[in-house]
Amino acid sequence: MTNWTLAARAAKMNPSVIREILKVTEKPGIISLAGGLPSPKTFPVQEFAAACATVLSHDGQSALQYAASEGYPALREAVAQWLPWEVDPAQVLITTGSQQGLDLVAKVLVDAGSRVLVETPTYLGALQAFTPMEPHIVSVASDDQGPLVEDFVAQAGSGADRARFMYLLPNFQNPTGRTMSEERRAAMSARAAELGIPLIEDNPYGDLWFDQPPPAPLTARNPEGCIYLGSFSKVLAPGLRLGYVVAPKAMYPKLLQAKQAADLHTPSFNQRIVAEVLKDGFLERHVPTIRALYKHQRDAMLAALEREMAGLGVHWNSPAGGMFLWVRLPEGMNAAALLPEAVERNVAFVPGAAFYADHGDQRTLRLSFVTASAAQIDTGIAALAATIRARLG
Repeated sequence: MTNWTLAARAAKMNPSVIREILKVTEKPGIISLAGGLPSPKTFPVQEFAAACATVLSHDGQSALQYAASEGYPALREAVAQWLPWEVDPAQVLITTGSQQGLDLVAKVLVDAGSRVLVETPTYLGALQAFTPMEPHIVSVASDDQGPLVEDFVAQAGSGADRARFMYLLPNFQNPTGRTMSEERRAAMSARAAELGIPLIEDNPYGDLWFDQPPPAPLTARNPEGCIYLGSFSKVLAPGLRLGYVVAPKAMYPKLLQAKQAADLHTPSFNQRIVAEVLKDGFLERHVPTIRALYKHQRDAMLAALEREMAGLGVHWNSPAGGMFLWVRLPEGMNAAALLPEAVERNVAFVPGAAFYADHGDQRTLRLSFVTASAAQIDTGIAALAATIRARLG
């Protein structure tokens, strides 16, 4: 009988709580406020159909061939031009989703026992990407404007235990939907530079602002001290699995080598299609339609929460963009325990505790407002309120 011996790191790999919850939402009749899925209404299907035909007819053989690990030059140039600071296309690495960027960062920067700083709470997918490298993940205390700079300094470590990096999502964060203020960004960037601690800035949602753009990226303030991750999943389509990393020239070669070992290169056909779609300023026309839809659905969720949760002791925020809203249940209530009862009433959400590196807040939960219709949001929030009311007795 074959005796398979797992690597020690394999024991640290755990299933995504969100992916497991999404299986529940496949039950007929469930209104899912759980998934972090962009609305399929926003996918520019016709533009992709036209781009596919163009790419295949003009240079089909190259599009279907192996390609450079760095990425398709025209796409790297488009990314550099799209970003709001001066970026050399030679610093852009095209990745298979920005999730791969997190994996590459972990492989290149983390040793077993390395101190890694994250927000409280933080993106679950980042915790999953970092954990197999066996770091010591440390939560930095945070408020509604992002991580507290004084706690970042306190947790930075020194000597051999100095933090390898701080991982942040400054814009419309997953899971909370919060945005770092200008004051907080300026202070965080300055202190990180003083301490010599790199910042890993993950920005998949930054273009999804509702009323005004967020402040300038942290990377724009200190490009040599940051690695920036972006994605086409939220502004075009997640099924393409296209993201990118912008890295300092000193870091780029090692990230590239890790990329080559992982998958040789991101699908060249997908890259060429996106480069074709992006011609002639398509995103400038397309992204505002996504913002309008998501703002309408956020407003529907806020109105439903105001209406249905009155007097229940439930608290929530009002995100200025993105896809998520963060809720805190009354004292003594546990979101994970509440979920099966909510599913019985045909509504699903994501319990918040999984998004914490440690000491998860059992009272928190994440709601997504982008895939359900306004009518479904009304029904779903009413069902969630009824579930909470029943638990309160």
